[in-house]
Amino acid sequence: MTRKLMPLLLSMIFSTVVHLISSADARKEPVRHVVVFKYKSGATEDQIRQVTDAFRDLKKKIPGIVSFERGVNNSPEGKNLGFTHVYLLTFEDANARDAYLPHAEHKKFGELLGKLGVLENVFVVDFVPQN
Repeated sequence: MTRKLMPLLLSMIFSTVVHLISSADARKEPVRHVVVFKYKSGATEDQIRQVTDAFRDLKKKIPGIVSFERGVNNSPEGKNLGFTHVYLLTFEDANARDAYLPHAEHKKFGELLGKLGVLENVFVVDFVPQN
């Protein structure tokens, strides 16, 4: 009986190890963190600049951020629902993104947003790029 179970047991262990290794490898892929802001109509250019500068500075303060990009919507489709400013962070991997979320510097950035009171709405999408 033990001889019959051994191949099954080894097969299950092998499958589990392969799954764990592939899951760990997936966590090493870069993660894109897309943040899109809808600023209140009364937000000034100076306030928006303060937000953008503080967001950009997170790259220097939080490990694992590979790049920071930003831009303003210029789509002619008119489907942006009032969301205008796009910020794109690229993280080394999901672990770096997960460490960023509770990081003290990220929390300070959130406090700045609250202090300025310029956001009407925000949405965030994270993804692993695929070809």
